[in-house]
Amino acid sequence: MMLNSTINSPLEQFEIVTLLPLTFNGLNLSFTNSSLFLIIAISILLFWLSLSFFKSTLIPSNWQSTKEVFYLLTVSMVKDNLGHKGQYYFPFIFTLHAVLLFCNLVGMVPYSFTVTSHISFTFSLALSIFLGINVIGIRTHGLNFFSLFLPRNVPFIIIPLLVAIEFISYVIKVFTLSIRLFANMTSGHTLLKIIAGFAWTMLSSGGLLFIFHLIPLSLLFVLIGLELGIAALQAYVFTLLTCIYLNDVLDIH
Repeated sequence: MMLNSTINSPLEQFEIVTLLPLTFNGLNLSFTNSSLFLIIAISILLFWLSLSFFKSTLIPSNWQSTKEVFYLLTVSMVKDNLGHKGQYYFPFIFTLHAVLLFCNLVGMVPYSFTVTSHISFTFSLALSIFLGINVIGIRTHGLNFFSLFLPRNVPFIIIPLLVAIEFISYVIKVFTLSIRLFANMTSGHTLLKIIAGFAWTMLSSGGLLFIFHLIPLSLLFVLIGLELGIAALQAYVFTLLTCIYLNDVLDIH
């Protein structure tokens, strides 16, 4: 009984499994299912991009049209938030958006693994972006970058308190950026697993419950469509916030 409850647990899908154990100087560098599906997502992304360039014609094919829509969406995001200076950072923004989107979509496949459902991945990604943005800000503005934490014409007596508040609100961006993506993907996949398990239990029970299993099954299909939308939306939101944070350090007022 305990074994069955463990197998059917909605949280089982988030378990990181070591596929190839590897340690170096006490560091765990093992190849896990998370690493595997990250590689799979990137491989599918590269394959999708290659299809859009394969036998390209003046009249776009379906693959070309799909890539152009995604490209224009990312271009619009960069222009609206970074302006012309965003052209220099567009390759990174486009790559970030595409990788997150495909990681989220691959995680929707049954018996796969959602890389973005782990806080370790989303936090590491958000922290790396945050550090990179600060390096860009310091290289662009020098020591004037730290005026970001001190608005102009502020009374001297409240400067220490205001700087502390601004610094905390600035650092907290790393956590909000990572937790938003992690929480949405985890909660959505957990709900799908619960509804699917409930429908399967009713289906295998027989009798009247066999008939009524169509109710949670119908709800499951609706939730799958909603979760696909959330997968695309969360990739967009993460990338959009990255653009906004980058713009904040490029345009210091």
